[in-house]
Amino acid sequence: MPDGSDNKRRASRLQHELPVAYRSVGSFLTDWATDISQGGMFINTRTPLPVGTDVKILIQLPTIESPIGLSGKVTRVIGVDARARSTPGMGIQFTDIDPSRREQLETLVKRLQRDLGS
Repeated sequence: MPDGSDNKRRASRLQHELPVAYRSVGSFLTDWATDISQGGMFINTRTPLPVGTDVKILIQLPTIESPIGLSGKVTRVIGVDARARSTPGMGIQFTDIDPSRREQLETLVKRLQRDLGS
């Protein structure tokens, strides 16, 4: 990641596959979020959206009945490259997230880390 990523990574992160649906202009897609925190997520996909694309996200967390709706922006893309051994996909930074929702996500991530052993 670019310089300054250390500050972005201080939040608790859940390394676990969770189903996620997302919408951008003209498309509605489903994939797996493989890394989630209070500030964003990484979506594992072979067809990432371009950096800067705004997305609407629905994520189903195991501890909540209804999916959580969030807004985000694609901040990085990792393409398919067999030599690199990197998981293809895109990093999403949550946007317009209120403090109570951010706190709820942080609490859920910590609880899931404990319950799932991540």
